[in-house]
Amino acid sequence: MPARSNLAFIVVQHLSPDYKSLMVELLSKRTEMKVNRAEDGMEVRPGNVYLIPPKKNLIIFHGKLLLKDRSDHEGISLPIDIFLQLLAEDQGKRAIAIILSGTGSDGARGVWAIKEHNGMVMVQDEQTAKFDGMPRAAISTGTADFILPPDRMPQELLAYIAHPYISGEKPADALLEDADALTRLFAELRAKTKVDFTFYKPSTISRRIERRMSINQINNFDDYARYLQHYPGEVMALYRELLIGATSFFRDPEAMEELRTLILPGLVERAQNREVRCWVAGCSSGEEAYTLAILFREVMAEHKVSRDVKIFATDIDRDAILRASNGIYPESIAADLTAKILGKYFYHREDSYQVTRTIREMVVFAQHNLINDPPFTNIDLASCRNLLIYLQPVLQTKVLEMFNFSLNRKGCLFLGNSETVGDLTDYFKPLHQRFRIYESRGRNQSLRHDELQVSGKGPGRYHFKRPASGYRSGRDRDGDGELALLRQYLVVAVERYLPLSVIVNEQQLEVVHIVGNTEGCFSVPSGPAEYNITKLAARELAIPLATGIQKVFRTGEEISYSNVRIQHRGEKQSLRMHLTLLPQRKNQEPLVAVFLEDTGRESSPPREGAEVYDLNEDAQQRIRDLEQELQFSQENLQATIEELQATNEELYTVNAEHQKKIIELTELSNDVDNLMTSSGIGTLIIDENLEIRKYSPEIAKIFNILEKDIGRPFTHISHRLAGFDPLAAAKQVQRTSEALEVHVETSDGRWYLTRILPYHIGPETYSGVVLTFVDITELRTVRNDLRRSELVAQDISENIPVGLLVYRLDESGCFVLESGNPEAERLVGFAVDDWLGSSFEDIWPASEQHNFVDCFRKVVKTGETCVLDRVSYQDERLAGDFRVHAFRIPDDRLVVSFKKYGRQSMPAKQEE
Repeated sequence: MPARSNLAFIVVQHLSPDYKSLMVELLSKRTEMKVNRAEDGMEVRPGNVYLIPPKKNLIIFHGKLLLKDRSDHEGISLPIDIFLQLLAEDQGKRAIAIILSGTGSDGARGVWAIKEHNGMVMVQDEQTAKFDGMPRAAISTGTADFILPPDRMPQELLAYIAHPYISGEKPADALLEDADALTRLFAELRAKTKVDFTFYKPSTISRRIERRMSINQINNFDDYARYLQHYPGEVMALYRELLIGATSFFRDPEAMEELRTLILPGLVERAQNREVRCWVAGCSSGEEAYTLAILFREVMAEHKVSRDVKIFATDIDRDAILRASNGIYPESIAADLTAKILGKYFYHREDSYQVTRTIREMVVFAQHNLINDPPFTNIDLASCRNLLIYLQPVLQTKVLEMFNFSLNRKGCLFLGNSETVGDLTDYFKPLHQRFRIYESRGRNQSLRHDELQVSGKGPGRYHFKRPASGYRSGRDRDGDGELALLRQYLVVAVERYLPLSVIVNEQQLEVVHIVGNTEGCFSVPSGPAEYNITKLAARELAIPLATGIQKVFRTGEEISYSNVRIQHRGEKQSLRMHLTLLPQRKNQEPLVAVFLEDTGRESSPPREGAEVYDLNEDAQQRIRDLEQELQFSQENLQATIEELQATNEELYTVNAEHQKKIIELTELSNDVDNLMTSSGIGTLIIDENLEIRKYSPEIAKIFNILEKDIGRPFTHISHRLAGFDPLAAAKQVQRTSEALEVHVETSDGRWYLTRILPYHIGPETYSGVVLTFVDITELRTVRNDLRRSELVAQDISENIPVGLLVYRLDESGCFVLESGNPEAERLVGFAVDDWLGSSFEDIWPASEQHNFVDCFRKVVKTGETCVLDRVSYQDERLAGDFRVHAFRIPDDRLVVSFKKYGRQSMPAKQEE
């Protein structure tokens, strides 16, 4: 970085508390900027670098740095997350997070906070990082605006802060004044993502658009709207930007605790014969949904009840739903969870945590548009936290009406701290005002199916528009927009036409608005409500209306018919019909106005420009139109059949693959079953919840277990083990991930070698425990017999009145002393231990004259016994007559027994 810029750099490292950091000295040699070790109350100034000191957490408040002692009892240390979250709150869009090389996942939560407050995130490219843990975790959040090697970061930083919207040269509100560009932008987003952001909060929209413009170095909003049309990737980047919302496990802990103690026990108690149904709307990456599942588990365990709980977690962002369903989160979530919750409901996998299977199975994730898609029904608890704040009041009302429709009577609504039910207090009763927990009053209200129509300039100017078909809301029957168009046209046309006037749309030829007396011309038929003009019109009017309206939509030209005859109250009536295309506003569907003028009971001459209506000709035209529609329908049907055929072929291929996998899994299952059955080893596999998954037949000799016990808790199974608790041992292995091996005895006297090992599902990843029991009763009996034999032999050796010396033949061919008995030491007058490993010749220097060694070699070679009687031996230590008996034992070892006659041994020299 250049020494002078409008940036201040705050470097937060993982520092050892036991060593002095030299980073100030090291960085000072690499930059002309002033490098400071952060001190309490130090004001942050541009062109300076500030370093976190050891044993401290760094806080920024109103542009000043504050230091907080780091406690050894805080658990996992996350100084980067802590600082980035506070930086986001303090500096908003002026905050920039840069994640560089480092281990772990510190910073992954912090970048979410930076993005939520409209800051910018830059991450080092993993390929250039010596330690890629932190960059990889930050990139996986999907919040990175730039992923770059470090040498390219300065130019992007300087360009970003120089952008007019970041530097403050242009106010953000200026974006909202360009209605045409804003309309094109919303239309492009809706075309690519099927989501309409028109009625999101203008402030949110403007801030996040300006950030994307800054990142792409586009100064003009109109240019950015055109840029979106040519670069679909930027459309998706903006889409993700607009959807970013921060979340975490047990967010707002006090509110979560209130929910656990005040709400959930009642829901569990009432749902005795049915499942508890919950809906988490706007679930983002899933933390809140899993938190709710954990709370239900804790409540059920506390009250010793079991209920089937189903949590529907929905979000409009498909990528967020995919991440949430995996249930894998960075290590930094440990800061939000107690050690008990973390150990009970999460697995540690390398540098991340995964939610346990039992919790994941409680949650169903699905992509869902809260504004347009149908709501869930029979819901006991709806949670929608910190989503309404991004919507304008009209959408907030619509969303709350959906929740009222979804909730059972006495069902609960859980909102964010800054959200309320607004004017819907007739439908929701507050249970806890501070934590925004409400109870449904059970007042049914039909859902409105109104569509929102933009009018005027900028977001926030709108009116309701009746849909093409279906329910008609009382509040939009006035049709203010269409009536305004009609009035505008009538200013010109009123002198020529009498006002039986009808406005019709193009999609379904549906009546949008009617002015004048419809008697004789239009009536509402019985049955389901129909708004198609040909169904409402008198029989004689149906064909001219259908053909005329379609022609006007097709050509855009006005049409007039005269002498259109109808029957009314038994008399013939002649009408003059005029059809014209209404002036069209931007983003509004095309509309045709139909004017019907009563010309009396007799025929009247056609007005200039009007053609005499010919029923036969129009009937033929109508037939041709219907034939064309039929042909089109047939072609669509054929295309659909072909697509279905292709789908069937694809399904057949997929089915074949599934069949192959099923066969492979069946064979694998058979292999496992045969292995467990034939091994003769008692094997018991239990899952992470200590529930039985599989066992071998041999295990029935130890545990009272049956086939129907699969899936039951291990705690329910009795056993025949004496003085050993297999449950405690299994929990120990599950907790430590270290294998355990012990010898255990059953009540019938059988002995087993017991091994308890973690159940591996991947490298360093475990999901349960495996217990194996090998019957070692016979081996133990043989071993005990052998031990007794050894003890007997030892007793004989130590008490026999004959000297015994044992020699072994080493690699050089020498007999070296290996052991001796007490009688041998008494006879020779020295300690055997002093001569262990010495050769026979070194111990007995005078033995050569008696050919002892040659005799011994013959014994080892032939196995024959050698007896030498009354051998006279004399050296400096020993003298006398001996009877020597040598014989071979296994491993080519030699035992020499000897007994002394008559004479006493010569006394050893003093120095010996």
